[in-house]
Amino acid sequence: MGDRLKRYREQSQQRKKLLAQAFGYDDAVSLKDALNTKDESAKYDKEGKIKENPNTKKQSTDGKSEEVESKKQKEEEEDEFYTDSSKFLKGTQSANPHNDYCQHFVDTGERPQNFIRDTGLANRFEEYPKLRELIKLKDDLISDTNTPPMYLQCDLERFDLSELHCKFDVIHIEPPLAEYQRSTGAVFDKYWDWNEIEGLNIQAIAAQRSFLWIWCGNAEGLERGRQCLKRWGFRRCEDICWIKTNPTSASRYKKALEPSAVFQRTKEHCLMGIKGTVKRSTDGDFIHANVDIDLIIEEEKEYGSKEKPVEIFHIMEHFCLGRRRLHIFGRDSTIRPGWLTIGPELTTSNFDAYSYSSFFTKDPGTTTGCSEDIERLRPKSPTPKNKQQNSVDRGGRQGNRGKGGVADTGGHSGGAVGRGSFSGGGRPPQARGSFTRGGRSRGFRGGGNPR
Repeated sequence: MGDRLKRYREQSQQRKKLLAQAFGYDDAVSLKDALNTKDESAKYDKEGKIKENPNTKKQSTDGKSEEVESKKQKEEEEDEFYTDSSKFLKGTQSANPHNDYCQHFVDTGERPQNFIRDTGLANRFEEYPKLRELIKLKDDLISDTNTPPMYLQCDLERFDLSELHCKFDVIHIEPPLAEYQRSTGAVFDKYWDWNEIEGLNIQAIAAQRSFLWIWCGNAEGLERGRQCLKRWGFRRCEDICWIKTNPTSASRYKKALEPSAVFQRTKEHCLMGIKGTVKRSTDGDFIHANVDIDLIIEEEKEYGSKEKPVEIFHIMEHFCLGRRRLHIFGRDSTIRPGWLTIGPELTTSNFDAYSYSSFFTKDPGTTTGCSEDIERLRPKSPTPKNKQQNSVDRGGRQGNRGKGGVADTGGHSGGAVGRGSFSGGGRPPQARGSFTRGGRSRGFRGGGNPR
């Protein structure tokens, strides 16, 4: 019995010691003094109610009770004012609100996406030297093949886009939606609704294979944007999302909430559509996929700004190798080399249809082309495992539409991609054959058997 009692006392002392450490006291005695002081116990009666101070009664008779009550009321209001979550984290092993980014947002207004690392273009690929080199090579190539910046001030309500007399490979639409006035304070001379946007004659200026990017906000625009793509002959293939950060204190409390909003909207969508048949495995002369990501993580613009992240232009230029690029609803601040910018907010014009078309009659034509280094570094479609042992890849003729490479005299493939390129041990170039397609398979017949 004595040993058991001794063990219980040791366990009790250990618990008191742990509680004292959790509450920030040196030992159990200090914790006991803090919890059961005579001054604290004297304030309460047997029923647990606070005893009335006789001095307060005397002050009330002297006409000072109102001051005492007002002071108490102010103290209570100060105590009830919520500042952060430290009071709830007291006694825990880690009193650090940064471990919970949602709670940290409630406490400070700093959004969780602020803590994502390496989001800028300058340092995004610091740990990936090949990708960093690829981005630099592509930027240099784009800069060398860009057309001079051209712009046209026009009223898009009356202007027919077919009067541009040109087909475009890349189309970027930045419509002035009323949603932006509510969310960012952007002011336009005229706000366009989705019926008016859908009425734009985009199908008249889109090339046979082309891509379109349209900013659609964060509300009904997601569905209406898809309808516009369908009407113009495009298929939705990607959704690029702008995640807005607020790292500076000045940008944390400027968020304008819509009247019926429950949550703060901290993102914006840009839908991407594709027209025609374009495959990344065979159309390396027109697209380079997987060079960039489909997220833009950038600080929210100042209140009233109409600007979108400049990174969207890099994404479009890196992805599509077409040189004919059109920006609809552009402004003076968005004029850039390689683009034709049109819109009502431009202050001047220098566009001439004949001069603009002449840029693409000379080398390199309507596409930027591709260097050997870029082709070596860019991400490519993986070779199917069941095709690696076959002597002939999909198709039978050598070469491809892109930069997949040219087979040598031994039948070895010149690259990892390209329609009809030969694997090692393929047929020699002097053999001839024809193709037949049945369903999803592509067979080879005639001209001898592959070795």
